[in-house]
Amino acid sequence: MKKTAVTLLILLIAVPVFAAGPDGAAIFKSKCAMCHGPDGAGQTTMGKNLKLRDLRSADVQKQTDAELTKIISDGKGKMPAYKGKLTDAEIKALVAFIRTFKK
Repeated sequence: MKKTAVTLLILLIAVPVFAAGPDGAAIFKSKCAMCHGPDGAGQTTMGKNLKLRDLRSADVQKQTDAELTKIISDGKGKMPAYKGKLTDAEIKALVAFIRTFKK
């Protein structure tokens, strides 16, 4: 009985941690901001050199979630592919975070 109570307590503590899902902002900061900038404008040295589009722009924001997912997964131009480096859930969280940049 005591073992069951301990197991239940562990599950109750662990479930909220896993239920929260990936943090799109943290993923963006660690994987994307060095080129796209913290605000998605692409006004970094690398972003300017690569002539990155502003993630806040209507041109980017009008793309479907599937289109953005494909770009993140497969890469585009000099942007590396993140398939196999990020989980599907992390890519989905990243797309949702990119949506917060809408002007």
